[in-house]
Amino acid sequence: MTRVVVVGDLMTDAVARARYPLARASDTPAIVTMHGGGSGANISSWLAVEGAEVAFIGRRGADITGRNRDMELMGYGVDARLVMDPERPTGTCVVLITHKGERTMLSDPGANAALSPEDLPRDLFVQGGHLHLSGYTLINEGSREAGLAALKLAGRAGMTVSVDCSSSAPLERTGAEPFLEWTEDAKLLFANADQAKVLTGRDDPAAAAKVLTAWFPEVVVKLAGEGALWYANGRSEPVRCPAETVDRVVDGTGAGDAFVAGFLPSWLDKKPPAEALAAGCRLAAKAISHLGARPRL
Repeated sequence: MTRVVVVGDLMTDAVARARYPLARASDTPAIVTMHGGGSGANISSWLAVEGAEVAFIGRRGADITGRNRDMELMGYGVDARLVMDPERPTGTCVVLITHKGERTMLSDPGANAALSPEDLPRDLFVQGGHLHLSGYTLINEGSREAGLAALKLAGRAGMTVSVDCSSSAPLERTGAEPFLEWTEDAKLLFANADQAKVLTGRDDPAAAAKVLTAWFPEVVVKLAGEGALWYANGRSEPVRCPAETVDRVVDGTGAGDAFVAGFLPSWLDKKPPAEALAAGCRLAAKAISHLGARPRL
């Protein structure tokens, strides 16, 4: 089985789920929970729990939340290569979920923003492996050089590479042209509909995916409740997969990360795109049936 090396963000998510419409400048009853988070760490956790061999490269603070996240990853079976930052805290994200299920995230990258090329263990970049890079690493100016270095190391080793766009608002602030230039050697791009629109200006996800195949041989667009689609350079039509039906949505935070973790093993095993999409949708459905961004053992 191909070993997956994930370079990305490690966070603690403070998730506040409002019971009623937000009362601005006042109090709103909510259910507040704390979970391990970060796109890179989420994907690593789901991959490991699903049986993949995975190493995660990231940075944490010298604090109790960082220690807890480190132990959590190891408990899932992840080869966690976390550098301890003596000055910055472990990253934190406040996730505000309205009574209608809409999510707004307030993110403090903390130690993630100091990830450097020197933090990348060279022994993980070997032929036959796969690098998955969280887009946050490139979007964040402080960790950008580490992301670019990881792409170069993977290229020199002959590894396959996938990149996730991560988040539309910071992607838009960074700019489509630089992001596409940095990631042009990746074989596979993951985006959701909003991120694909930022990169191409196209409202239709299939049209956006087709445009993106000018930069990437294969593109996957995550469509939330409508499933996902895959497009390859030279194809006339995308391959689509509907979302899995779930009895009850507990928490959608991290469902897109779970989709990536479901898709990648099948894709690396060269399974048909429809099979890889279905595996991604199945794991995304499993994720939204859990509380929190990561699996529960």
